[in-house]
Amino acid sequence: MSSRDEASASHTLRGDGIAATVTAQGAELCSLKNAAGIELLWQAGPQWPRHAPVLFPIVGRLNDDELHQSGKTYAMTQHGFARDRLFQWVERGPASCRLVLADDAETRTHYPFAFRLAITYAMGNAELDVMIEIANTGEVILPASFGAHPAFNWPLLPDLDKQAYSLVFSDAEAAPVRRLQGGLMKAAGEPTPIVGNRLALSERLFEDDAVILDRLASTSVRYAADRGPSIEVSWEGFRELGIWSKPSGAPFLCIEPWHGFASPVDFDGQFSDKPGLMQIARGETRTLRYRIRVG
Repeated sequence: MSSRDEASASHTLRGDGIAATVTAQGAELCSLKNAAGIELLWQAGPQWPRHAPVLFPIVGRLNDDELHQSGKTYAMTQHGFARDRLFQWVERGPASCRLVLADDAETRTHYPFAFRLAITYAMGNAELDVMIEIANTGEVILPASFGAHPAFNWPLLPDLDKQAYSLVFSDAEAAPVRRLQGGLMKAAGEPTPIVGNRLALSERLFEDDAVILDRLASTSVRYAADRGPSIEVSWEGFRELGIWSKPSGAPFLCIEPWHGFASPVDFDGQFSDKPGLMQIARGETRTLRYRIRVG
């Protein structure tokens, strides 16, 4: 890679009390620091080599990692291809940037639809705003999912125990949660581990993989201990939320606003009929947004 290429590979944004770095590879947020310079985002260690991947055009897995559409079969790995593609910079300013990925010959070997995915990162007062725009540039309905997957350090301060942290939701979350079996959504819900609006965090919570809220009442959640930094994630347009860490234990916690989810274990139909998808009409754009506020 040339020095010019290296210089264009990532971009750092600065706001009041917050700094963030975004890379063109996958349009991925790869650093988030507070005013004290404390790194809040997981730094892609050996337990999991990512920071905050973009999940598109699917969230989770498809049955046998195959997409069936109009009598053809396409290979589609977990969470889709966007996280492994190089996005193009459209805007790079001191406090915001915008990146775009459009369909091409390579994406159409996995996903036979035309699209334009734009992601804008913008700094606010101790807040990072992320806007996602999914445009249907084709002639047929665009079936798609999108998920955010930011991984935060857990604990946020190294001298605190993991179990000192909890998630506090904006609303009570009484509905059953969903779990995965072989990466696919189990048919039946399970009793929620959330008590009122509070989820006590421990590694045991993830022994059965992610905790999935598919009947989400809240529009935000706060991740914090009794002292040290806090993080609030809020969302608009997302319908589900995934909470995940490595079942074997790892020093990160993912708080993931989703629109869509893994295929149900008993679903093996045409992709456009898959539960949970956005159905974006020709010429239309679907906009989603999430925010990370640092306290």
